Amino acid sequence: MNRLLFILAFIALFTSCKYEKLLKSHDYKLKYQKALEYYAEEDYIRADGLFEQLKPILKGSIQADTVFFYSAYCNFYQEDYLLGAHYFDEFRRTFGNSPFAEEAEFMSAYCTYKLSPRPTLDQSYSTKTISQIGLYLSKYPNSPRKDECMRIIEELRNKLVEKSYLSAKLYYNLSDYKAAVIALNNSLEQFPETKYREEIMFLILKASFLLAENSVAEKKIERYQATVDEYYTFTEEFPGSSYLKEAEKMFSDSRKILKN
Repeated sequence: MNRLLFILAFIALFTSCKYEKLLKSHDYKLKYQKALEYYAEEDYIRADGLFEQLKPILKGSIQADTVFFYSAYCNFYQEDYLLGAHYFDEFRRTFGNSPFAEEAEFMSAYCTYKLSPRPTLDQSYSTKTISQIGLYLSKYPNSPRKDECMRIIEELRNKLVEKSYLSAKLYYNLSDYKAAVIALNNSLEQFPETKYREEIMFLILKASFLLAENSVAEKKIERYQATVDEYYTFTEEFPGSSYLKEAEKMFSDSRKILKN
C-alpha cells in the first residue's frame, strides 16, 4: 500500500512539474496542443491556465476564437458561471463571425440562468436571462436550442411570479395592510395569469377589510366601501371559491357599517 501511494505521489509530482515547465515554455504551438488535450481530458484547470496564456499571443490568429471559446467553457465546467457568462458574452461581441458565435451567445444566457437563485432571493439574474434568451431567439429563430430556451423562460417566469407573490404577501403577513393592497394589486397587474390569482384577489379583499377595521374614523367609510368593491370583483371572478364564506362575512360586516 505504501509503495502504491509513493508511486501515485511521484506521478502527481512529475505531472505537476511537467505542467509548470509547460507554463514557462515559449513553445506556443505545444501549449495550444496541450491545452486542447487537457480540455479533452476534462482537466479544465490546467487547460484554462494555458488558454489564458495563449489569449494575448494568438489574438488575431485563426486559433483565437478556439482559445477564447474553450476558455469560456473551462469556467463553465468549473461552475464559475459569473466568469463564464462574461467570457461567452465577450466572445459573442468579439468573434461575431465565428462558427462558435451562436453557441457562445446561448451559453452566455445559460450561465446567467445558472446564477438565478431560489424565488425568495433577488431575481435580477432571472430577468436578465429572459432578456438574453429573447434576444438570442430573435437572432436565431430556428435554433435547435429553441425548446430548451422556452423551457428556461417558463421556469424563470414562474420564479418571478413566485417572487412577486411572496414579496406582496409579506406585507400582509406583517399586518401592513395598506402596503399589502398596493403590492398585491401590482403583482396581479404584472402577472395576470399567475397561479396565485384567486388567493391574491382574496388577500386584497381581506387586507382592504382589515385596513378599514384599523383605520381612524374619517377613513373608515371610504375603506369599507373599497372592501365592498373588492368583494364584488372577487366573487364575480371566483363565485365558487373556497374563500367565499369568509369573503361574505367581511362583505356583510362592511355593509352593516356603511348603512349606519
